[in-house]
Parts: sequence; structure tokens; C-alpha cells
Amino acid sequence: MSAPAILVTPSGTVLSDAERAERMRNPGFGRVFTDHMVVIAYRDGAWQRGELKAYGPLSLDPAASVLHYGQAIFEGFKAFSQPDGGVKTFRPDANAARFQRSAKRLAMPELPAELFLEAAGALIDIDRAWVPKNVGESLYLRPLMIGVDPFLGVRPSNEYLFVLFASPAGAYFPQGVKPVTVWISEDYVRAAPGGTGEAKCAGNYAASLVAQAQAQEKGCDQVVWLDAVEREYIEEMGGMNLFFVYREEGKTVIVTPALSGTLLAGVTRASLLELAADLGYAASERKLTVRQWREDIAAGRMTEVFACGTAAVITPVGTVKAAGFEMSINNGENGPVTMAMREALLAIQHGTAPDRHQWMRTV
Repeated sequence: MSAPAILVTPSGTVLSDAERAERMRNPGFGRVFTDHMVVIAYRDGAWQRGELKAYGPLSLDPAASVLHYGQAIFEGFKAFSQPDGGVKTFRPDANAARFQRSAKRLAMPELPAELFLEAAGALIDIDRAWVPKNVGESLYLRPLMIGVDPFLGVRPSNEYLFVLFASPAGAYFPQGVKPVTVWISEDYVRAAPGGTGEAKCAGNYAASLVAQAQAQEKGCDQVVWLDAVEREYIEEMGGMNLFFVYREEGKTVIVTPALSGTLLAGVTRASLLELAADLGYAASERKLTVRQWREDIAAGRMTEVFACGTAAVITPVGTVKAAGFEMSINNGENGPVTMAMREALLAIQHGTAPDRHQWMRTV
């Protein structure tokens, strides 16, 4: 029998039950981390045997290529406590596939999906006590890969490091779900055709920060991106996909911008397109301009807008601002379709509704 792909070396400084409970009492998002992590090196043209070990700092050479040329990708997915006491992850296979696509776009080696899933299962299993129990809470998993070759020439790195760690996440909206206010950016773009928009790479997020700061200066929570060519087609909201709720020919239709190579193919986005039929809604992927957005809201054809992503699941949009106009959506209140889809997805993730689409993976 071959050796397991991941060597398990338990931490010698695991937190006590009391210490862990205190840290999990109000974890927020991305501030508290579990006892362990998984590290897998790539060198000599092959992935090496990984190790599950104590969570801690990484050691990098100052010449590591990621620090100079930005070969860095990541993912995010969640594990949920189930009514029977078990733990399941939501669509980690989809994240593994997107991780491979991101790696390919940045000239990085593709991590085998089975190794991605084995690493996740091993980490969750040893840190199972860190999975929160309440609805709306989860254990957030963050896989990443960076180029670590100590070489200053501009070329793909020859050596890489895959790291996976976890963070207990409290309810994203501890005071209840409330609509956000968004700013349509006309000064900056997230991605251009032929660029890295469909890859989940670190540089995309670094480039977005100045636009996000501008949105906050305008009194908004998030930025809405337009396309880089025409500067009129709606693409994403911050790091989340957008959906628009229509009434068409007596039916409720959820509409999201079509993938074009500049949009991130969100796992939650794909799930909602499938989930819509379960709730009696139609779903459509199409282009939508800012002008159409304004006209359809004014005419009552569009009734709700929401964003979706792994962290927040679904976030209602209540107010839209831009240079020259401002509009309210559904009187700035949570819409019934938005909340129905949110509750339906959470019910599947937490095991209180049937998993008809086979999205949940038992750990």
C-alpha cells in the first residue's frame, strides 16, 4: 500500500476546550484560526508529500517570486455542522476545479483535485471541534498557492507552496441581514478581456482596493464594476457576483451577468442558477447595462438586486449611487425573492433541507 499523500503531525500546543470556546464566542470573519494547517510543496516538476502540522508562520526567501511577480492564487469554501452531529463541506470539488483554472492562467502547476479534497478532509477532521454549531456560522477554508522560487528573472517559478488553513466564521450579519449601498465605479475597472478576471488571483483583489476606498468615501458599502471596454455593462460587486430579480410574463426571473472571461465564475453564483428552479423561478445569464438597470427599476420590471459569494452567501442591495444619480431598490428593504433564495441555500448547507443537487460532501 502506498503512503498517504499527507503526513499528519498533530500540533503540540492545541488550545484547551475553554480557550477554543472563548475564541469562537465572537469570531467575526477571518480573524481567528484553528490549530492546524496543511502545507504541500511543488518542486522538481512534481507535488511532494504534504504535511498537516501546527498552524504558524511561513518562511520565505526575500527573492521568492511571489513577492516580485505575484504568482498567487487562492480559494474559499466552507464546512457546516449538520443536525446529526456530522460535518459537511459545500461543493469543494467546484473550488478544486476553479483552483486548477486559476493556476493554469497564472502559469502555475495544477494541484490534483483529489489532493485538494484530501487536504481539506484531513484538516477539517483534526480541527473538527472548531466547526461552529449555529445556523449562519461555518468553518471557512482558505487554500492558497504561491511561487517560492528564489530567482529574480521574469519567468514562472519552478517551486510552489500550497497552503490550506481554516477559520471559524460567525454570522456574516450578526445584527440581521440588511441591504447594502453600492457605488458604480467609473474611474477603475476590475478586469479587461484577456486579463485575469476569471482567475481567483491575489492581484485582482489588490487592484480593487482603491476603488473600494472610493466607494466608502461616497458613503457606500461596496463598489460595482463595469466592463473595461464599453464602460457600461455591469460585471460584479466587489468580490461578489450580482443578481437582478425581474418579473417577466408573469414569472420571477433571476438574471446575472453572463460569463465573459472577465468575471469570476462564482460557486455560489452557479448554485443559485440551479437552485432557482427549485423555488419556481426562472434563471438567465445575459448582459445588462447601467442604463437598463435604471430604466428597469423605474418601470418596475426589476424588483430586487442581490450579490452572492462564499462569505456572505447572499447580500441584498438597497441603494445604488453613481456620479450623477442615485436610486433605491425595493424601498431599501430586503426583497422576498432574495431572502427565499438565501434561506433555501443555507438550509441545504446546514442539512435542514434535502440536498437534491448532491452539493454537500461528508467529512
